[in-house]
Amino acid sequence: MQPQTQLRHLNRQVQRKLTQCLQLASGYFNRTFSMPTVHYNVRGMKAGVAYLQQNEIRLNPILLLENSAAFIQQVVPHELAHLIVYQVFGRVKPHGEEWQSVMQDVFHLTPEVCHQFDVSSVTKQRYPYQCQCQTHYLSVRRHHNIQSGKAIYFCKKCKVELILQ
Repeated sequence: MQPQTQLRHLNRQVQRKLTQCLQLASGYFNRTFSMPTVHYNVRGMKAGVAYLQQNEIRLNPILLLENSAAFIQQVVPHELAHLIVYQVFGRVKPHGEEWQSVMQDVFHLTPEVCHQFDVSSVTKQRYPYQCQCQTHYLSVRRHHNIQSGKAIYFCKKCKVELILQ
């Protein structure tokens, strides 16, 4: 299945999970909550981000594709819990007692702050450069700046120019 087709299928599962969790929250707090907007544009190692005032959840599409079951089971409720907490309690500590309570008492989930997904496919490539005292790992941008002659980088400790290994 193509990644875009997979993502559409997973989006339906995400929406179902959100609906299920919103029903639990509505019953628990005896009030209604509106469905948040969901975007799939988080990059890097973050699995998701909740935008409280916009009632919006942004998810990492690569981590969702690679860990779909666990992602939908844990990350989607995690981010929704932030929105629920904001709407019920206002601005409080992000993973404080209110958030933990929503995760445990409302969603019946362990309040995990960080995911345990393999992030090797989403981590940025680093290039090893050497000076006289150590190896430095530079970003793709800095590596390309050096290779194209736009920049020269020096070690802060020994003051020697960094050379690609």
